Amino acid sequence: MEIFIVLLFLVFLWAEIHLISSLTNPQDVAALRSLKDIWKNTPPSWDRSDDPCEAPWEGVTCSKSRVTSLGLSTMGLKGKLSGDIGELTELRSLDLSFNKGLMGSISLELGKLSQLNTLILAGCSFSGNIPDTLGNLTELSFLALNSNNFTGKIPPSLGKLSKLYWLDLADNQLTGPIPVSTSTTPGLDLLLKAKHFHFNKNQLSGSIPSKLFSSDMALIHILFDGNDLSGSIPSTIGLVNTVEVLRLDRNFLTGEVPSNLNNLIRINELNLAHNNLSGPLPDLTSLVSLNYVDLSNNSFDPSEVPIWFSTLQSLTTLVMEFGSLEGPLPSELFSIPQIQQVKLRNNAVNKTLDMGDSICPQLQLVDLQDNQISRVTVGSQYNNTLMSEVQRIGFALSNQTYKPPHDFGPYYFIASPYAFPNSHRGASFSRGIIIGIATGSICLILCLIGLGVYAILQKKRAEKAIGISRPFASWAPSGKDSGGAPQLKGARWFSYDELKKGTNNFSGSNELGFGGYGKVYKGVLRDGKIVAIKRAQQGSMQGGLEFKNEIELLSRVHHKNLVGLVGFCFEQGEQMLVYEFITNGSLRETLSGRSDIQLDWKRRLRIALGSARGLAYLHELANPPIIHRDVKSTNILLDENLTAKVADFGLSKLVSDSEKGHVSTQVKGTLGYLDPEYYMTQQLTEKSDVYSFGVVMLELITSKQPIEKGKYIVREVRTLSNNREEEYYGLNELMDPVVRNTANPIGFGRFLELTMQCVEESAANRPTMSEVVKALETILHNDGLNTNSTSTSSSANDFGVSKGAAMRHPYIDTTFTKNDNNAFDYSGGYTLATKVEPK
Repeated sequence: MEIFIVLLFLVFLWAEIHLISSLTNPQDVAALRSLKDIWKNTPPSWDRSDDPCEAPWEGVTCSKSRVTSLGLSTMGLKGKLSGDIGELTELRSLDLSFNKGLMGSISLELGKLSQLNTLILAGCSFSGNIPDTLGNLTELSFLALNSNNFTGKIPPSLGKLSKLYWLDLADNQLTGPIPVSTSTTPGLDLLLKAKHFHFNKNQLSGSIPSKLFSSDMALIHILFDGNDLSGSIPSTIGLVNTVEVLRLDRNFLTGEVPSNLNNLIRINELNLAHNNLSGPLPDLTSLVSLNYVDLSNNSFDPSEVPIWFSTLQSLTTLVMEFGSLEGPLPSELFSIPQIQQVKLRNNAVNKTLDMGDSICPQLQLVDLQDNQISRVTVGSQYNNTLMSEVQRIGFALSNQTYKPPHDFGPYYFIASPYAFPNSHRGASFSRGIIIGIATGSICLILCLIGLGVYAILQKKRAEKAIGISRPFASWAPSGKDSGGAPQLKGARWFSYDELKKGTNNFSGSNELGFGGYGKVYKGVLRDGKIVAIKRAQQGSMQGGLEFKNEIELLSRVHHKNLVGLVGFCFEQGEQMLVYEFITNGSLRETLSGRSDIQLDWKRRLRIALGSARGLAYLHELANPPIIHRDVKSTNILLDENLTAKVADFGLSKLVSDSEKGHVSTQVKGTLGYLDPEYYMTQQLTEKSDVYSFGVVMLELITSKQPIEKGKYIVREVRTLSNNREEEYYGLNELMDPVVRNTANPIGFGRFLELTMQCVEESAANRPTMSEVVKALETILHNDGLNTNSTSTSSSANDFGVSKGAAMRHPYIDTTFTKNDNNAFDYSGGYTLATKVEPK
C-alpha cells in the first residue's frame, strides 16, 4: 500500500513538473485539447505533442506562450464550434473557413475574444442566428461569415464594430431589414470605417437605408444583389464617390435611378438588372472607369440607345436585355476601344444597323436577337478576324422570332461587300492516295516515338553512371559542362549528411522561417559555427547550371552590409545555400516590437546608412551589377552590433553590359514595396530598388507596415506632410512614439525629404543609391555623428544635435488606390497575395 501511494505521488509530481515546463499557457492548452476532442480530422501534428507552442501544432501560432492565431482553413474539420474557443483570450486571428463539416450554431463565447481582429468562418455549414456577442469584438477589422446557413436578422450589435474594414454576410438565409440606428439601438450605419458590404444572396427585405451612405464613408464594394429589397435607390448613394463595385440586381427596387449616380467616378462594375426601375435611362457620361454595366429587365422609359455610351472608354460589356430601347444603334458603340460584348436582345431597336469602319478588334459578341433590325452594314475596312462573327450575326438576324406585319417585311440580313481573303483550292486527290499518305505518316510517327523512348532510356542510364563516377557531372546537360566543381571565392561545398546532422534532421524546432523558395533552418557546423541554411522545396528548384551560376555569383559578393554566403549543397536531389547566421533577426521584427530591441532615432539613421551602402555596392561595384528586386524590412537583418545586412537575393537580377539602363523582365517583388513604374512598364532599373528602399525609410519613421488596413504609407505621408509644422512636418500621428518623443531628432527634415525623393512616381526623379548614401552620410556628418560606428552606438556624445539645419517639406504628387493586402491573414475565398507575378 505504501509503495502504491509513493508511485501515485511521483505520477502527480511528474505531471506538475511537465505542466510548469510547458511553453504554452495552461488555459490555452486546455482550450485547444477540448477543441481537439470535439473536432474530427485535426492535423496529425496535434497528436504528436502535448504542447501546442513548443512543438508547433499545425495552424497554431503563439507569442510569449499565448496562442494568438488559429488558421485551419480547408482542413476537412468536422464538428461544432464550442464555448471552449472563448478561453483563447489572446487570440487575434481565427480562420476556420471552408470546412464543410463544421456545423451547428456558433458559440456565444466568441464574444470573449476581445483581442480578435480577424474572424473568418466562410464556406462552412454553420446555422442559427449570428450571435449578438460579436458586437463585443471591438478590435475586429475583418469579418467573413459568408456561404453558411445562418438565419434570422442581422444583429444591430455589429454597429459597435467601429474598426471593421470588411463585412461579408453573403450567401446565407438572413431575413428582415438592414438594421439602422435609432435613439436607443445602434445600427449598421455606425460602420463608418467599413469599405466592403457583402450582403448578397440572402433574403433581406425592406428598403436600402439612406443612412448607410454619407460623404464620411469610404465604401469600395456594395453588394446587395439577390435579396428581396424594395423601395427606391437612396439618393445619398451618390455621396460615396469611392465605390468601385455596385450590385443591386435581382431585387424589387422601384422608382428612378438617382441622377447623382454619375458621381461614382471610380466605379468599374454597375449592375441594376432584374428590378422594377423606371423613368429615363440614367446618364453615366462621367463614369470613365466603368467596364461592366447591366441595366436589363427594368421598366425604363422607351428611348433611343444614347450615344453617350460611346464616351465610356473603359467599357468592355454592355447588357440591356428585355427592355424598351428603340431607334437605331449609334455606330460609335462598336468602336469603343475596349468593348468586347454588346447584348441588347429583346428590345425594339429598329432601322438599319451600321457597324461602321472602325470596329473594335476585341469585339467578341453582338447579340441583337428579337429586335426589329432590317439591314446590317459593315464597312469594307474592318478587321478580317471578324469574318466568322459577322456570319454568325447575319444568321441570328435572319432567323429572328420577330414577325413584322404582313405589309411590312419580311426583314432580311443583306451584307455589304466584304474584303474576305480569297479561299485557295488545292489539287484534288483520290481516296487511295489520301489513305496511303495517312498510313505512311502514322508509321513514321510511331517509329519516331520509339526512337525517342529508346534515346531517353539510354540517356538516363548514362546520367546514372556519370553521377556515380563524377558527383558534379549533373551541373549541366552533357556536352555543355565538364562536370567540374563550381569556381567559388570564400564559399565551400557541404555534404547533405553534414547539413542534415547540423539541423537535427531539419527539425521544426530549428526552423527560422519560410518563403516561396523553401524553408530556412538554423544549423551548427562541425567547427561549432552557427549558420542559416536555405533549403529549396521541390517546386522551386533551379536547373543545375543555373544553380551553379548563382552560387558562383553570390560567392563573389562581399560587403559588410550584405549577408555573406558560406557555402552550398547540391546532392541527393537537394539544393541548399548556407549563409552566415544573423543573431538579431529582421528589421521588421524589431520595428514591430516582436524582439526586445528598441531602436532610437540615432540607431535608425545608422541602419538606413548601412542598408543603403549594401545596395549601392550591388548596383555599382558588383561585377556584373545586381538589382536586388525585393528590398523590404524583412530582408534587412541586424547582427549583434545592430549592423544592417541586406539579405535574400532569390529575386535578384544581373545587369549585363547590353542591358544597362533597364532590363525588360517579368514583374516580381512584394506589394507595398513594388516600384509602380516597374509594375506598369516591366522595365526594371536600379531605381526600382531605390523606390523600395524609400518605403523602408518610411518604416523607420513610422514603424508601420507599407499597407495597413487599406492605407498605403506613401500616400498617407504625402497627405499629412505640412512644411509649416516646424518639428515633425505634420506627421505626429504617423510617427513611431519612440521617434516622436525624441527631442530634436537628428536631421529629421533632410531624412524625410530624401525619403520622399526615393518614392517619386518617376524613376528619373529618384536619386541613385550612391547619392542616397552620400546624403545620409552628410546628415550624420553635419550633426557630428561617426558614420563608421555600429548601430549600437547611440550615446549623446556620438550624436550631436543639429542647430539651424534647413528643413524642407517634400512635395506630394501621387495617390495610392490599391486594396489592403496585409491588414489581415485570410486563407479563404479571397486571394490576398503579397507577391506580384503577372503571367
